[in-house]
Amino acid sequence: MTLYSAWQHVHDRLQQRCDAGLWRTVHSRREPQGPRQTLDRQLRLTFCSNDYLGLAGHPSVVAALEQGARQYGVGSGGSHMVNGHCHVHHELEEALADFLGRDRVLLFSTGYMANTGILHALIRQDGLVLHDALNHASLLDGGWLCRGESRRYPHGDIAALDRMLGRSTASHALVATDGVFSMDGDIAPLDGLVETAQRHEALLLVDDAHGIGTLGRGGRGIVECTGTGRLRTQQEVPLLVGTLGKSFGTSGAFVAGEATLIDYLQQFARSHVFTTAMPPALASASLASLRLVREEGWRRERLRQLIDRFRTGARELGLDILESHTPVQAVLLGGASRAVQGSAILDRLGLHVPAIRPPTVPEQTARLRITFSALHTDSQVDQLLNGLEQMQRRLEEEI
Repeated sequence: MTLYSAWQHVHDRLQQRCDAGLWRTVHSRREPQGPRQTLDRQLRLTFCSNDYLGLAGHPSVVAALEQGARQYGVGSGGSHMVNGHCHVHHELEEALADFLGRDRVLLFSTGYMANTGILHALIRQDGLVLHDALNHASLLDGGWLCRGESRRYPHGDIAALDRMLGRSTASHALVATDGVFSMDGDIAPLDGLVETAQRHEALLLVDDAHGIGTLGRGGRGIVECTGTGRLRTQQEVPLLVGTLGKSFGTSGAFVAGEATLIDYLQQFARSHVFTTAMPPALASASLASLRLVREEGWRRERLRQLIDRFRTGARELGLDILESHTPVQAVLLGGASRAVQGSAILDRLGLHVPAIRPPTVPEQTARLRITFSALHTDSQVDQLLNGLEQMQRRLEEEI
């Protein structure tokens, strides 16, 4: 391939994405995360943030970040394995392990790095990773980057997973799933996953980025809110991945599990070993946020109230919403152009709800992905519902 043909390929792919109505744009905001934000100099009521508990701008979290910067400086200066690991990193790991009922926690700079690093470290050439078909891109990419085979089972289909594990001749297997699926908002069938993985002696990895903080009486996520009515142990869910950039309102990620397994990942997860540690001030802020997650259960209760209010109103309007009782709510609109049009109508009404289109979601399932924060008010949810009603009417008029 010549240099010219390489550049032509880049140009062609960009043009194809634009022609298909799949071009993504970046909006610049001027305030902390919150229900009302100025985006591109226009004030909007937003329903698209993952700051589910409203902690990204909490005064205690901000103060902890400032104090951490004064104590440790801004950058960590090196990888965890060289000299970038501060005492506050260790404090955060211990606090998260205690919160989740695990032996140990290992920090990563991002959730993407956590999932790709874990799968690459654990799966050898003769191994197998089985993914839920709707897993996050970071898990899927981790499967492609590892040296073993990577396959998908139909979404939530435990029987299909069981058959695939039963037929496998791999020397070792790992089942990977989202806890809360980030585009649909539904919850993984954890009871069946645990039983099936144990029967086939496969490791189970649950990425509960959208569940930890929001689900369960204590905010421990999917491992606390399933049918057993108890906290799932690290023997049942050996690898529990979480993020700090959603419910915790900060940044970074972690994996929690049994001590030997975490020791192994600390030695062999390349995305942990060969990258600069997260700024220690962020670890300070995350510690403050974790205390709020544990102590202020009213934030999870408030989320549940908002979700119920929205779903009741959406059903009354006849909107095509997916089954979900998490902060992620999806209004299906079908084609990509229809979703973009619906989002544009809402934008003119002062509501920021981006359209989600392929390849993020399957063809003909483009949607509005609505997310809630504990800081939203009842009247703001009603404003959203009123906007969706107007959107629905205008889209029908143009058919």
